Amino acid sequence: MEQWCRKALFLLWMLCFAQTSAIAQEVTSAENAADDAASPHIAQLTIDGPIGPATTDYLIRASDKAREQGARLIIIDMDTPGGLDAATRDIIQHILASEVPYVTYVTPAGARAASAGTYILYASHVAAMTPSTTLGAATPVQMGGMPGQQEPPGQPPQEARDQSSKESEGDGADTSQSDQEDKGADRSGSAMERKVINDSVAYIRGLAQRHGRNADWAEKAVRDAATLTAQEALEENVIDVVADNQQALLQQLPDREIVLLGEKQKLPADVAELPVKAYAPDWRNELLALITNPQIAYILLLIGIYGLIFEGYSPGAIVPGVVGVICLLLAFYALQVLPINYAGLALIVVGALLIAAEFFVPSFGALGIGGVIAMVIGSVMLIDSDVPGMRVSKTLIGSIAAVSGLALLGIMYAIGHSLRKPKVPANQAMVGRTAIVDAVQPELLVKVGGEIWRARCDKPLHKGQTVRVTSEQGLMLQVEPE
Repeated sequence: MEQWCRKALFLLWMLCFAQTSAIAQEVTSAENAADDAASPHIAQLTIDGPIGPATTDYLIRASDKAREQGARLIIIDMDTPGGLDAATRDIIQHILASEVPYVTYVTPAGARAASAGTYILYASHVAAMTPSTTLGAATPVQMGGMPGQQEPPGQPPQEARDQSSKESEGDGADTSQSDQEDKGADRSGSAMERKVINDSVAYIRGLAQRHGRNADWAEKAVRDAATLTAQEALEENVIDVVADNQQALLQQLPDREIVLLGEKQKLPADVAELPVKAYAPDWRNELLALITNPQIAYILLLIGIYGLIFEGYSPGAIVPGVVGVICLLLAFYALQVLPINYAGLALIVVGALLIAAEFFVPSFGALGIGGVIAMVIGSVMLIDSDVPGMRVSKTLIGSIAAVSGLALLGIMYAIGHSLRKPKVPANQAMVGRTAIVDAVQPELLVKVGGEIWRARCDKPLHKGQTVRVTSEQGLMLQVEPE
């Protein structure tokens, strides 16, 4: 017995030693990997599409991770039509507070840095573009500043204002006063529109002055939705570099003077020799991007509402209720980071409830039709944004409306079919139906449509025999063999 105990202890000691060695080896390899990961490099991030909460989360988390792993420069490859104001400002604040320089690079050829992308380009320490790319059109689109929009009522056409300014210059008018008026606040539109426009102008001019770029053109991009090509932007001192590819961009960066944390510095001379490491969005970013997509958020909202309604129809079904609650919570999370119109959200909820009420209160389609109309109007109003990619698709709204309409027609057909059935007295509802003998002793019991009834019969019966109901007296059925 003592010998077996010694062997067991020896084996246990060997296992502990092996485990300790394995742990030490893992720690050593992890430290070596950390040392390798913390080596100096250039981090490459990507903005491709509308800028929203998911973009902000990805850029901030990826850039923090890159700094921890030794990134000495961060390049953002950008192609965006614009984005949400709150998300854009969060990104810009992160860039301005960064200890690592940011290079925003509009690429590939044919890409654009429109609207919010222009602000990010101005905020970056180095602004670069690929030939055949564009930037500009930075007017807040919710204020009606889209390119090609008609002049506000009472405002003379742009051509007339240009001609008037030329005539005033020709007549010897005070050009300095005219320039001051041109650069002043736009008096057209509502007070809220002027407030938003002037705030955006001050914001982008501050970014331009911080990095020594063309602030006057930045103001034109906001007020007049002006745009420039890459070469024109370089000539106008809007950007710093035009490069055909990333390698050409890196060759122009060494010893370039930038403003980092309010101080003038030069980029390292060996920056072009550093390896480039791409940081792709992780599963958390992809999940957030999926949930905050307006189309997905809209579908989750409808699934959540209808799931709870179906659970109310059939209490205890569990699955509709669980799915409905999960989808509704995900939808509320997405909607709280999106610019939504609460009146539109309320109309969607009311519309779904009206369609559901058609089951309980037959109104010959009045409630259902009102519900479909309310849901469609609410869906159009739901996302309060004109940013491309941040709106609910009209095709999706039409599809939901068509499905809701078909469901309403099905309800109306079922109600009409039930109303056309002949009226049967309550004490004769079971007459003529087929039953199965469930028991013979101690008394005759028959099963009719899943219900057990007491019965009488003048002929002998056996269990499982098929019978027909001939009469009904209270809770007693009279049956006979088929």
